[in-house]
Amino acid sequence: MYLKRNCYMLDIKTLSSLVLGKDYVAQSDFRTVNHAITGEPIYQVSSAGIDTKAVVDYAKEYGSALANWTFHQRANALKLVAQYLLQRKEDFYALATATGATRKDAWIDIEGGIGTLFAYSSLVRRELSDETTLVEDAWIPLSKNGTFGAKHILSPKAGVAIHIDAFNFPVWGMLEKIAPTLLAGVPCIVKPATEGAELTHAVVTAINESGLLPEGSLQLICGQTYDLFDHLNVQDTVTFTGSAATGQKLRAHPHLNAYSIPFTMEADSVNSAILSPAANDETIDLFVREVFREVTTKAGQKCTAIRRAFVPADLLETVQTRLVEKLQKVVVGDPSREEVTMGTLASVKQKLDVAEKVEQLSQEAEVIFGSHLRKDFSLQVDDEEKSACYPPTVLVCNNPSQAENIHRIEAFGPVVTLMPYRDQAELGALVARGEGSLVASIVRNADENIEAVLKKIAPWHGRVHILDSESARESTGHGSPIPLLVHGGPGRAGGGEELGGLRAVKHYMQRTAIQGSPDAMTQVSHSWTAGAQVFEDRVHPFKKSFDELRIGERLLTARRTVTEADIVNFGSLSGDHFYVHMDKIAAADSLFGERIAHGYFIVSAAAGLFVDGTPGPVIANYGMENLRFVEPVKIGDTIQVEFTCKQKTPKAQRDPAEKAHGVVVWDIKVKNQHNELVATYDILTLVERSA
Repeated sequence: MYLKRNCYMLDIKTLSSLVLGKDYVAQSDFRTVNHAITGEPIYQVSSAGIDTKAVVDYAKEYGSALANWTFHQRANALKLVAQYLLQRKEDFYALATATGATRKDAWIDIEGGIGTLFAYSSLVRRELSDETTLVEDAWIPLSKNGTFGAKHILSPKAGVAIHIDAFNFPVWGMLEKIAPTLLAGVPCIVKPATEGAELTHAVVTAINESGLLPEGSLQLICGQTYDLFDHLNVQDTVTFTGSAATGQKLRAHPHLNAYSIPFTMEADSVNSAILSPAANDETIDLFVREVFREVTTKAGQKCTAIRRAFVPADLLETVQTRLVEKLQKVVVGDPSREEVTMGTLASVKQKLDVAEKVEQLSQEAEVIFGSHLRKDFSLQVDDEEKSACYPPTVLVCNNPSQAENIHRIEAFGPVVTLMPYRDQAELGALVARGEGSLVASIVRNADENIEAVLKKIAPWHGRVHILDSESARESTGHGSPIPLLVHGGPGRAGGGEELGGLRAVKHYMQRTAIQGSPDAMTQVSHSWTAGAQVFEDRVHPFKKSFDELRIGERLLTARRTVTEADIVNFGSLSGDHFYVHMDKIAAADSLFGERIAHGYFIVSAAAGLFVDGTPGPVIANYGMENLRFVEPVKIGDTIQVEFTCKQKTPKAQRDPAEKAHGVVVWDIKVKNQHNELVATYDILTLVERSA
């Protein structure tokens, strides 16, 4: 492909779209992307002519194979994908230089994105069973005798997820969306922003070359979406990251509304940092450091970056002075130069947009440092006009309650506005003027109670970061979304919840209430339900391998009568001398009217009834869950255990030399001589299985 520029014919790369199992190269309607530092054209993109309906159909025909994989198969594949990408990270770093990012900036994007894959893979392997669907809750009885009830299950949606990403994180922005999607068993179509698309393209190419995912499970459209939305149906989902204005326009698409297609938006917002009223000198330094980091990291091009910094009125001058002193040491320019500490914006277009926004902000606030309005910086590039360099910029708005722009307009670059507040009431009102944000930071003294502030601002945010001298030692920072936590926010921030651990996986699944008998629930959930059929065998369950055990296999144990000696001995052994166990007179005045056995003695005695002590395939006790003590056990009561195989989950072998094994969940019901339930819980055991 050739592009005419300044009367010269320049041979530049045309990014293909990776769709329908091949590279698609458009022949028209190109948009050129220039190097963020030199301004030279480096590639062009276009998706003109793509059959978007065929792309959607291809994902559903071939990528839907993911739905037939179990959670653990998907998670293991995702882990291998992460390892594959990590081995090629230097190739990605080389491409990231064209976006103006420093090595540290690119690390957040590239290795942060890959780390998200690892985190999600680990979470799913740890928390979910090795099934294709997710049973969300326990048996919900809906009848008097327990023969009719329900459970909620989540199944992979029979569609495709469209992910439209922003330019600021070409790798992380994509990987943080596709990780939960693929784990849910749903294929993806990714549309990256044009700036940075080369880097996204390289990552998707590597993923597809790895062969670790089913064909069609990940496709990439470089260019415009054209009529893509028109070919979606009720099983499809759309996510968007970018400006609130663009997001609202897409959300209003008539086809999405007509078919109630879920649209999740994570939009840029005017995020806040708050310095507490009682801030001491150390706390002020923490606040300044956090604001400084958010202004300079990725040249301020983060949807979570601090845009409004609220400071007690009497501390404004101190904060302003310290922040400017730190920013004066920043060297802006070409990250390949050793002295440079802050890179450029993504494009000259972005630089012009930031400059325009700063002009608008300056109508209500004074520029005290940086910006195109001042000459506080000497930019370390060969050609300032061609580069996307923009200096860190600080404004001060002395009357924020009367201002509008600073609460509404976001300069998506290294720009922050300082503003004073007089009391908590004014602070709460000012923060709310942002109309919903992704994150806010409260910087406090370590012993200061900020509960009242939190109560005021929490409803306006998806995440609140509380920073003090204790948490600062290990804090990931104001602007770092975490895979296990919600990334999103109300109102202007879009109302979505990207990330958030298993919440994000569930977003791409359909929740269905299943009603029926305990046997029906056991069958569809692959987990034994109380009241369902049980099987008994003369061979003790602990003598059986993982493969030999059947869901619903039960052992009804021998009985044991609890004596006074049991209670006294357990109290002496454990050191638990709580009065209702050990003091006859005090216990008589208690809720129980007499002495009762320790709850943990009942658990221990139950183990003595159901455990087979001889060597066998059971390797270890893996844990205990859902313990409830239902009725007291008194001296002279007799207990018996119903021990039932509830669920089986094979575990992947980390080391080929170790014995293959799986986790078996056992339903434990301890009953007394009146057949009353006194304790219920699950135990998990590691049990050998065939390789």
